[in-house]
Amino acid sequence: MPTWLLILIVGIVLLVFGIAVEAAQFLIWLGIVVLVVSLVLGLVGGRKRV
Repeated sequence: MPTWLLILIVGIVLLVFGIAVEAAQFLIWLGIVVLVVSLVLGLVGGRKRV
């Protein structure tokens, strides 16, 4: 399983938990950051293979 896919899954989980627990605003932002990083890594990794 690619690393960026694992990071994407972790980001989605953190985002869901952050939305479920309103007191955990930090998790929402952390989830968004992890999602963006995983998308960037996915794009960069995809370009290297082509």
